[in-house]
Amino acid sequence: MKHYSLLLTTLLLAFASCQPTTTAEDTEEWKAEIMAVEKAFNDMAQEEGLAKAFEFYAAENGAIRRGKKVIKGKKEIGTWYENDSQPNETLTWEPTFVDVSSSGDMAYTYGDYVFTYFDTEGLKKENKGIFHTVWKRQADGSWRFVWD
Repeated sequence: MKHYSLLLTTLLLAFASCQPTTTAEDTEEWKAEIMAVEKAFNDMAQEEGLAKAFEFYAAENGAIRRGKKVIKGKKEIGTWYENDSQPNETLTWEPTFVDVSSSGDMAYTYGDYVFTYFDTEGLKKENKGIFHTVWKRQADGSWRFVWD
């Protein structure tokens, strides 16, 4: 029985020492990474257009829901925006919340967005709402969205 207790204690200590430990500093660093990616994503959308930004920041298997349709895949997302976007449309957003998994490989954000467009009479219109994005760290260390 004594050997059994010693073996069990040794195994538990070995198992516990193998578990990664995430510090508050790690979590804050990952949250800062996501906030920087969100800003770069928004900036790219303003500078290069929605199609390029959404295709660039989508994971290969990323998906977006627009209306009643789910568009799956990086290229398909870019194509959807190329075909759906109209001249002078803008989409701006800013996350108000971010959280990251304890392993640092998944995250999600939500916040406010403003979609601006011109109607058929040339009048400027704005739709405001709340967005939600799920991010996944890629093998190269970059963050790409898997759901938007």
